Amino acid sequence: MAAKKSNKEKTVKENKTNTKKMSSFFVWECDILVLNVLGTPGAKQDAIGKVKGNQLKISVTEAPRAGRATDHMVRFLAKEFDVAVSDIEVYLGRMNVNKQLRIKAPKQLPAVIATANAMIC
Repeated sequence: MAAKKSNKEKTVKENKTNTKKMSSFFVWECDILVLNVLGTPGAKQDAIGKVKGNQLKISVTEAPRAGRATDHMVRFLAKEFDVAVSDIEVYLGRMNVNKQLRIKAPKQLPAVIATANAMIC
């Protein structure tokens, strides 16, 4: 007899099937910026780095404990995109270095995104 899947396993599977395959590190869905991130916790400074494959490297100073680094990253990015913290949703990867964020109506774009965005248009 097969074992039942836990709710956590079902949620992970649903999230994987609901996620679009992105060829870039970001995509626009109306006014929402969907951003694939490769996080680096415990860095010397908070910084938006370079693109690596289909992810944007983002370093934060907070150590990776109980989601604190992710929370710190969201606060840092809220300032960078000039949005409220509540306008950034960690869609996937809250406790992982690989994340997908959804940023609602960013008022400004960091240079790496603005440059790539200009190339797409």
